[in-house]
Amino acid sequence: MLEEDDSDRYRAPALDKGLDILELLSGIDGGLTQAEIAKHLGRSPNEFYRMLDRLVRRGYVTRLEGDRYSLTLKLFGLAQLHAPVRRLASYATPLMRDLAVLTKQANQLSVFDRGAAVVIAQQEAPDYWGISIRVGSHISLFNTGSGHVLLAFRSDEERAMMIAEYEKHADDIAQPSDFRERLDHIRERGYEIMPSAQTAGVFNISAPILGPDGRSIAALTCPYIKLLNIPDAPDVDEAREMLVTTAQKLSELAGADVIHSSVVKHT
Repeated sequence: MLEEDDSDRYRAPALDKGLDILELLSGIDGGLTQAEIAKHLGRSPNEFYRMLDRLVRRGYVTRLEGDRYSLTLKLFGLAQLHAPVRRLASYATPLMRDLAVLTKQANQLSVFDRGAAVVIAQQEAPDYWGISIRVGSHISLFNTGSGHVLLAFRSDEERAMMIAEYEKHADDIAQPSDFRERLDHIRERGYEIMPSAQTAGVFNISAPILGPDGRSIAALTCPYIKLLNIPDAPDVDEAREMLVTTAQKLSELAGADVIHSSVVKHT
């Protein structure tokens, strides 16, 4: 007799089908028809009618013109009710606002959560120009300042676990040849500064939010652009100093609260 696969022992096909739909729609702009959902998931369209109806009625999915289905913000709203993340964002918001005013640049706060680096708070630049990333966005561990900082301030064992979990879900799983040495260097100097791998002319400046044990809770990042229309705007080195100082202040606040153990526990 064949041994039963532990991962399949307690299967719930209907639940799996609903989660498959939500995960698929989360990466699609403009929605998909029932037939397109079935094609993406390799099943018959008839299998999804009742599940889509329930997801629409419960508010997780909306039906657009042309019988297309799109994800709503309900899941995002539920995530924001998660107490440790909500509390960290509340601590960070006024400091991030002050940082944006001082640097004249946007900034964002990211955490590592269940296999992904996720933006949990974002502050727009105070003037017309700035680079911003939407709250809820998943970003790379391997080619972003935030990802580097989240990994750098963890032990070798924790890094390996985070990377393994990330690689289960990510497409960009090729690590730079000197990646470990780079992370160690970031840890030594206390921050990361690197040209953006996504947008030309942008430098990612990132610093860690640390708990009392020196482990990263989150990463504070400024996607710095040179502002030609504001002659007295801080240069990249001045913006780095301001960001590092803000991250240190937030580390002090977070380290004095139980939020540290709560956030780290979920990574």
